[in-house]
Amino acid sequence: MHTWHWRTWQELPYLTCSLLEPWQHGFFTQQFWPRSPTELREILQPTAQVYQVRQVHGSQILSPSELESDQILDSAVPSPPTADGLLSEQSNQSVWVCTADCTPALIADGRTGQVAAVHAGWRGTAAKILPRAIDRLQAQGSQLSDLRIVMGPAIAGEVYQVSTEVAAKVGATALRSQMLDVIPAPHPVESLLEALYQLPNPPLYTDSKPGHARLDVRQVNALQLEQLRIQPEQVAIAPYCTYQNPEYFFSYRRDNRKQVQWSGIVSKG
Repeated sequence: MHTWHWRTWQELPYLTCSLLEPWQHGFFTQQFWPRSPTELREILQPTAQVYQVRQVHGSQILSPSELESDQILDSAVPSPPTADGLLSEQSNQSVWVCTADCTPALIADGRTGQVAAVHAGWRGTAAKILPRAIDRLQAQGSQLSDLRIVMGPAIAGEVYQVSTEVAAKVGATALRSQMLDVIPAPHPVESLLEALYQLPNPPLYTDSKPGHARLDVRQVNALQLEQLRIQPEQVAIAPYCTYQNPEYFFSYRRDNRKQVQWSGIVSKG
């Protein structure tokens, strides 16, 4: 069982996970707002090169070599490139994502020391952004058995109301192909939802509002990882909800304000 630890920096709280202990990392709380990753790296590794992107709820993953030299955020470029994930290529590179209900996922390779940071909202999850990031790491030499994946604080399924169409679109990615094969094409929403409710650990909750359901995005991502045959001990999910823990986290769904908390991890050689 992986454990989560509250750390403090100048009396401000942030989270780490035992699964990522060999790497400098942190899931930072709203108390650090409005500090940028360039400032937050002082807490993790002051000498690390900082990389972040302008997130657009897509599925693109970028590496430092794919960024123009003048787009590195250490130089305070006002308009970084658009993507929703970053992966390192060398040691001492810190990669960052920001969230306010979506899932921040940090990935680390126990053999190579390389890392990735992913912003997985429902749109990115529907596009399988986490498996896409893992594909990129594999292209750099990672083996699935060496990966450790940690999903930080995000809105919990029991309070995340979405339309049944969104629930079906996102949830379908958690179903194995043989399950989809028995659902008539095009897949009716009701049949997809029923198949999802039948899973051992369903990523859905019922909702009293017609045409709606409650969606657990982190659980959908966990099921996508399971499809890749990543073992449960390689995955950790934070026991904190951005919506239900206002003392620590911003929540766009709760407050309708564009304020975020950052999550970052530093690669090692």
